[in-house]
Amino acid sequence: MAEAHQAVAFQFTVTPDGIDLKLSHQALTQIYLSGLRSWKKRFIRLKNSVITGVYPASPSSWLFVVIAILATMYTRSDPSMDGHLPVRCQTVVSAVVFSTLLWLSLILTMRLCLKQLLSYHGWMFEQHGKLSSTTKAWMALVRIFSGRQPLLYSYQGSLPNLPVPKVKDTIHRFLDSVRPLTDAHQFERMSTLAREFESGMGKRLQWYLKLKSLWAANYVSDWWEEYIYLRGRGPIMVNSNYYGMDFLYVTPTPIQAARAGNTIHACLLYRRKLNREELKPSRIPGSFIPLCAAQCERMFNTSRIPGEETDTVQHWQDSEFVAVFHRGRYFRLWVYQAGRLLSPRELEHQVQRILDDPAAPAPGEERLGALTAGDRVPWAEARKTYFSSGPNKRSLDCIEKAAFFVTLDDEEQGMMGDDSGASLDRYAKSLLHGKCYDRWFDKSFSFVVYKNGKNGLNAEHSWADAPTVAHLWEYVLATDSFQLGYNTEGHCKGEVDPSLPRPQKLTWEFSPEQQVGRSLAVAQALADDIDFHVFSFRDFGKGRIKKCRISPDAFIQLTLQLAYYRERGMFCLTYEASMTRLFREGRTETVRSCSNESCAFVCALEEGEEREECRRLLRAASERHQNLYRLAMTGGGIDRHLFCLYVVSKYLGLDSPFLKEVLSEPWRLSTSQTAVQQGELFDMVNHPEFISCGGGFGPVADDGYGVSYSLVGENMINFHISCKHSCPSTDAHEFGAQVRKALVDLLDLMYTEPTRTSTRTSTRTSRNYQHNPPAVKKDQ
Repeated sequence: MAEAHQAVAFQFTVTPDGIDLKLSHQALTQIYLSGLRSWKKRFIRLKNSVITGVYPASPSSWLFVVIAILATMYTRSDPSMDGHLPVRCQTVVSAVVFSTLLWLSLILTMRLCLKQLLSYHGWMFEQHGKLSSTTKAWMALVRIFSGRQPLLYSYQGSLPNLPVPKVKDTIHRFLDSVRPLTDAHQFERMSTLAREFESGMGKRLQWYLKLKSLWAANYVSDWWEEYIYLRGRGPIMVNSNYYGMDFLYVTPTPIQAARAGNTIHACLLYRRKLNREELKPSRIPGSFIPLCAAQCERMFNTSRIPGEETDTVQHWQDSEFVAVFHRGRYFRLWVYQAGRLLSPRELEHQVQRILDDPAAPAPGEERLGALTAGDRVPWAEARKTYFSSGPNKRSLDCIEKAAFFVTLDDEEQGMMGDDSGASLDRYAKSLLHGKCYDRWFDKSFSFVVYKNGKNGLNAEHSWADAPTVAHLWEYVLATDSFQLGYNTEGHCKGEVDPSLPRPQKLTWEFSPEQQVGRSLAVAQALADDIDFHVFSFRDFGKGRIKKCRISPDAFIQLTLQLAYYRERGMFCLTYEASMTRLFREGRTETVRSCSNESCAFVCALEEGEEREECRRLLRAASERHQNLYRLAMTGGGIDRHLFCLYVVSKYLGLDSPFLKEVLSEPWRLSTSQTAVQQGELFDMVNHPEFISCGGGFGPVADDGYGVSYSLVGENMINFHISCKHSCPSTDAHEFGAQVRKALVDLLDLMYTEPTRTSTRTSTRTSRNYQHNPPAVKKDQ
């Protein structure tokens, strides 16, 4: 009851003489300071809305225009066209109104000009280092119209809308992508279906899609979020959520509470920057071209709410607490005291209180989180039946309205022991699904802090894509280790306010134990079926690849094609995620990495063709991949357009055999690159041990692989490979071995003489580096 007493601002007693009020000065002070913080945030939002609303101009430019107009008026040149007003005051007011309208017109013109400029993407298709005069002039104009010191959301109103490709172009690119995956008869059948669709139903569906593109900011994103994510009725654990890892070789502190304190504090510092729009606008790496930042809006205080037919994403304006799970119990941890953000040391103190709390979980509480891990319909029904009122509703509200979710895990994870490779695999599986009930998979993201101080995160996918969460994660890791730091004993720095109220244990009246048990069984079966292999390849990195004048991403995609062909003796439909954030509210597009050129190269290499011919085919395949990637980024992709045409056909009640077949094809190789976006936060030269292993996700197809990779620095490539044990033809470790071998073979091909005495030796060297990387100290 201590929390309840401290929350009371005043007490009163009824006496014969009236009501005796007993005001608490301390409580009223706390209320005042909390309210002051809330009003400050409102003022900051209002100020930023004004600054962003007039961008690329600035609010101060209005005064310049007014003064210029008034000066012109007093030199007997009256551009306000109101010289007949008899009263001078009215003349001044008229001039101010005219100046304001002129200023707004100039802003609108500048914004339209910037929008048209950002619609030009010819620069992306030009050879690196050889820009045309058109692109150089375009770059100069973009800089002129971009204004000065933009806020995070300043470019949002100037970003172009995602264009709708022509049906003819999409059909042509689709047929080209499936040509190497089909025989002559299958390709002829698919071509016939495609031509019939193009000349018939496709025209009608395209008309509706163009109409939507004129009305909506993005013709894809809302349908993509709803139908691909929110309407899915299967588990989001493994199938949708993804994870991010801690530093690979070091742990800043072995104290669990301390690591949690710094992690929570760093995350809240990021939220403060986000709310104040102090984060730099996202841009294409190495350029000044802005990217859409709309996904950042729902990063915090957000939860996915289950529904019987479709889920919804609920976002709250603010939250002053986080939800914490430890040993089957849920807690509400307040992160502000009297409007002041708690220091890392105070947060460590509060987390330690949770760790030391001896209370046992309430009946049914321990495995309650399994509801978020199983099928969505049972969770929606249980939420409606058991969590619509009373203590259950209040406790569930605390979890869903929290800034984010934190799990204090009793296990130890990371690269540990003699078999560090196996420990990384266990670490990945733990972050992806844990025990299936000790994560709240519906939260926008959850931090996991392990007993030995290692941490990581699990993110829900519907509200945003991985680059947005990765930006946060990079900031948290860097701030935790390089700015906040720890004292010599491993504790957080700072002092503790002894008056802090204890974290509040959430209470539950009853729990739907049968529903929890069924959801847990579904989730556990899914988790047990997942096979993971995580490894760091250190023979070479993007530095050596770029010296060959080949795109590192294309190089790795061709490596994956070669590895898959060697393991399965065939090619497959390959998914590579590409962003479309050059456009407003853009999310992702698919790069179909398996092309005619990539297949020709792989076959030539495996059939022992001459080295020069293989090199030529490798470069041709790399250039083709780069072109496909650029087309996807600039709105010329295949799959999002076909997906939206399919949605329109369903709304119209039409059945298209072509679209139905296209959207039913399995992605047996699903890949994604996790790019380092804030390299300036990490000193990889002087501190090479402070690197993250990136993150990963589960397989998309039951008989396929999920591959996430990251190019860290110049000499390291991290891979996360997932598949299912239930498929006898997939093995994550075997595929990883094929990837290592293919990496070395491709690099050897690009040099006159082989860089290794044999492929077997190079593979063994790579595995040795995985366990004992040079000049890097491992966790103990």
